[in-house]
Amino acid sequence: QNNMLDFVFAVDDSVTWHMMNLLKNRSHYSFLKVFGPKQISSIQSYGAGIYYNTLVPCDGRMIKYGVISTDTLIDDLLHWKTLYVAGRLQKPVKILTQNENSKLQAALVSNLKSAVTAAFLMLPESFSEEDLYMQIAGLSYSGDFRMIIGEDRSKVQNIVKPNVLHFQKLYSNILQDCPQVVYKHHLGRLEASIDKSPEGQFTQLMALPRTLQQKITSLVDPPGKNRDVEEILLQVAHDPDCGFVVHQG
Repeated sequence: QNNMLDFVFAVDDSVTWHMMNLLKNRSHYSFLKVFGPKQISSIQSYGAGIYYNTLVPCDGRMIKYGVISTDTLIDDLLHWKTLYVAGRLQKPVKILTQNENSKLQAALVSNLKSAVTAAFLMLPESFSEEDLYMQIAGLSYSGDFRMIIGEDRSKVQNIVKPNVLHFQKLYSNILQDCPQVVYKHHLGRLEASIDKSPEGQFTQLMALPRTLQQKITSLVDPPGKNRDVEEILLQVAHDPDCGFVVHQG
């Protein structure tokens, strides 16, 4: 009851949305309201592409809400440009309402598949279902859950442990379709045997979101060499520390 509720609104037209919201809820905005909806939408486009109104009283509790354009959200879900909203949507959330946007729906699924792929690369050959969800929940912190220490580690545990059933619901379809795992949903158990051969890791690396691939290649490829992404990822796939390279990316 005391925790602040966090909402995110994906809108097709940010300028019109802010114009309407300024008329209805002007008090929600900071001093930036004096600049009007166009300027607020321009500010929204910086960084993670989301504009937040915070400390908004609503039905006896505090909420905050972010506004992001649908196109920016889809881009983050597909390519992990910032992983800010995409990272949140790799964890269980309540979707209150959603229009029939097939591109957005496909991007939401793609984001979950990418999270599973990245987690597989960073986990050992066999692991528990909770290990997988810990790894996924840790992606938007520092990459590899096993590398996270202190406050961030307990944050990730606090996200996963009370919500294992919600994680199962979110990822069950993807895991059931995954040839590398035997997912015994009725037992709530996952038996994984991840292909850690160079060929298997290369296939997974090639399936990662574009931004992560680019970060990995910039880590591995010295400046000026300009090798193509596929060649560099093949080299990473043969590296015994492949998972750590992905974590660094």
